[in-house]
Amino acid sequence: MTTPQPHRPLEGLVVADLSRVLAGPYCSMLLADLGADVIKVESPAGDDTRTWTPPATDDGTSTYYLSINRNKRSIVLDFKDPDDLEVARTLLRRADIALENFKPGGIDKFGLGYDAVRDDNPGLIYLSISGFGTGAGASLPGYDLVAQAVSGLMSLTGEPDGPALRAGISVFDVMTGLHGLIGILAALEQRHRTGEGQHIEVNLLASAMSGLVNQTAAFTAGGVVPQRMGNAHPSVYPYQTMPTADRDVIITAANDRQFRALCGVLGLDGIADDPRFALNADRTANRDELHPILVDALSRWSADDLFTELNAAGVPCGPINSIAEGVDLAERLDLAPRVRVGDNDRGVDLVRNPIGFSNSEIRYDLPPPRLGEHSDEIRAWLAN
Repeated sequence: MTTPQPHRPLEGLVVADLSRVLAGPYCSMLLADLGADVIKVESPAGDDTRTWTPPATDDGTSTYYLSINRNKRSIVLDFKDPDDLEVARTLLRRADIALENFKPGGIDKFGLGYDAVRDDNPGLIYLSISGFGTGAGASLPGYDLVAQAVSGLMSLTGEPDGPALRAGISVFDVMTGLHGLIGILAALEQRHRTGEGQHIEVNLLASAMSGLVNQTAAFTAGGVVPQRMGNAHPSVYPYQTMPTADRDVIITAANDRQFRALCGVLGLDGIADDPRFALNADRTANRDELHPILVDALSRWSADDLFTELNAAGVPCGPINSIAEGVDLAERLDLAPRVRVGDNDRGVDLVRNPIGFSNSEIRYDLPPPRLGEHSDEIRAWLAN
């Protein structure tokens, strides 16, 4: 008996990706990893991230662009050219899903907005990504760094007496791309029941408000305006960077059991029963008294030994790694973070999709495309 081969969950779906930079391309790459045929529509100048260097590979290709564009085909279309514009309209008639992140209203002037294309393709699921929505914020340019600033994230990032800092990645672009993907998958399920597509809208600031979770809720539900605390946590202690004999580590004793286990490893007999520290609320309120006790005990440990012993005791702990060390750790933990995408001539090592399926597969068939690499074959397909 032949064992059925795993399938890709979104195989057979066509995605017209009219987005660029990060939030949209990240979303469409995840769709492509899941098996959708993603057609990346680019202007003659190409996606902005093609020029975002350094860093770059040996042939000068932007690693930023490579990180979010595998498994796609690229077609160059100039929307100011009537023939190319008609090709774009044909693609949207054939597509199951479309993505765009023009400034609100910007795509409408080409006749490619949702209202203009839905009658010809009522099953189309159409995702629009913006910086600040389509209302009063429609005219504001949508850049992640601006969203980090105005959302309040930067006010929380950094030391209390230092400047506000950005996160090390474009966190809200990635988050908005994920929110867009959730919306698409939900709309696909609804289309299975009704046969109808719909228009989905996500934006950076709304994703930021949601993604700041306990910090935004501190204000909306409690009237508290959170402030910068460095690597400390407003509601849990210890949950932060802590020193050892050789380098800093992160220790997160997020509940009373974990704190008791931490005290056991450090030889701090009686501390877990001290009424000042027995409960999380007490530890958090009395952190200034507890902190020097822990620092003194930790000074007798190396970071590597502490990492081993605390994790064995069920206390989350980890060194502050570089990206290289993080990738190495993922490899040692059998997470296989690297995937080779493309053949020997075009192959590039990228980071694998993090989703694992029991009865489906993710493949890495196509390296990130050169600008317009598949224009001829896509035009030929659309002409049939």
